[in-house]
Amino acid sequence: MAEKTEAATGGAGAGKQPRSVRVVLLALMIAMMLAMLDNMIIGTAMPTIVGELGGLEHLSWVVTAYTLATAASTPLWGKLGDMYGRKGVFMTSIVIFLAGSALSGMAQDMGQLIGFRAVQGLGAGGLMVGVMAIIGDLIPPRERGKYQGMIAGVMALSMIGGPLVGGTITDHWGWRWSFYINIPLGVIALIAISAVLHLPKKRSEARIDYLGAALLTIGITAIVLVTTWGGTEYAWTSARIMELIGIGVAALVGFVFWQTRAAEPILPLHIFRSRNFTLMSVIGFIVGFVMFGATLFLPLYQQSVQGASATNSGLLLLPMLGAMLVTSMVAGRVTTSTGRYKIFPVAGGALMTVGLYLLSTMDTDTTRFTSGLYMAVVGLGMGCLMQITMLVAQNSVEMKDMGVASSSTTLFRTLGSSFGVAIMGALFNNRVQDVMAERAAGSGAKATEQSATLTADALNALPTAIRDAYQHAVSAGTHTAFLLGSAVAVLALVASFFVKEVPLKGAGPKAADAPADGDGDPATAKAPVTEAV
Repeated sequence: MAEKTEAATGGAGAGKQPRSVRVVLLALMIAMMLAMLDNMIIGTAMPTIVGELGGLEHLSWVVTAYTLATAASTPLWGKLGDMYGRKGVFMTSIVIFLAGSALSGMAQDMGQLIGFRAVQGLGAGGLMVGVMAIIGDLIPPRERGKYQGMIAGVMALSMIGGPLVGGTITDHWGWRWSFYINIPLGVIALIAISAVLHLPKKRSEARIDYLGAALLTIGITAIVLVTTWGGTEYAWTSARIMELIGIGVAALVGFVFWQTRAAEPILPLHIFRSRNFTLMSVIGFIVGFVMFGATLFLPLYQQSVQGASATNSGLLLLPMLGAMLVTSMVAGRVTTSTGRYKIFPVAGGALMTVGLYLLSTMDTDTTRFTSGLYMAVVGLGMGCLMQITMLVAQNSVEMKDMGVASSSTTLFRTLGSSFGVAIMGALFNNRVQDVMAERAAGSGAKATEQSATLTADALNALPTAIRDAYQHAVSAGTHTAFLLGSAVAVLALVASFFVKEVPLKGAGPKAADAPADGDGDPATAKAPVTEAV
């Protein structure tokens, strides 16, 4: 009953108080930007941070601690929102994120910074999930497409502006303000949500599934550590990696077994009975795999091979992100006006596959214009997929499972990004080393070791033979990485053909006449249609 009340309240708010709903949506976009912008800003500030705090050997943990905490807490935040109400849970996640930001800015050594980044990541896990689930409560599925452009715009703005903002803040205010800048934005979001968002509190008599949460956390942590450490800190066949794989598999198998017995499971397995939800989880994983791999290797290629400045690394992705933004807005409008969406996963999978293959053909002679066109093709594909996956996933479950549907989709995308960066990175590094060994022999070893820090100026200072060898090596490495990405994108294309186009419910009399499904309330025009397999 609480679910019906909440949906009805959101529906009423959406219909009678459009200005209030717009204020809420603006606050939600700010919260989403906080989660997405953080790593982009911190990445630019990291050299300065290490210079002041030391601890270069622990540098990777500043990012890993945040990523681990975010991934592990994501499913729990979604379930808590379903059980106790989204408003309070979402505001709690913002407060935790802001506390972690403030503490990170005050860190006095690398150990403190890593610990406080974990606190920050714990809050970040609830930001994305809360945004998606609250939009799912406030906006009918048929109308949600209109807001895809807003979400895609925030993502594009974060990816483009993050490095620029991070560099500017670090140069003029100091690296600590890279964290402090979150606080005023977060406070604005908190005030707006507290004043305008009116969703009734829920009280669930069921107890939190602590065992399920622990097993899932252990499994996710092991997976992320394997993808982070494998091939870098430890060899893929090392005892430590094998131990982590064993722990991860055991924990996840135990988690799946326990979810069939838990009274209030963290991740109800029945949602995977929906063909569409399962397919969206697979496609979301692949989108994460491809997108974060592309955002990692494209700037590296353009800086190392095409001589672009690292300062403008975010702008180098503009063709891809701009195309993603425009396509996402068009897809949202078309979905809202027609109620149809299957064409977008199919077109997105095809464009992403073709675009990544085109990127794999780049070499040392490829112009920036040509690489920009190839990036735009990838962006068009991702724009068709980014928000449609969340929309279809939410439309495939009952309202009472909106939180876990949102968190599961977000989790699969996060895990996809971890696997994408790890696997594509391993192939890239191996290929770079092989080509350097062929072209420059021992004289290129130092350049290979310092590949992550070779700026355009540093490259120009290298001997001509080594610079030429290194540029060919990076070109070969990106070829291998993007060829893998293209092969993986084929899976998204195949999966999209099996998507069943279940009508999206919308506001108004037509939706109200629709039959109720599960716990949905047709009078609110909110309850998603549960698809029969």
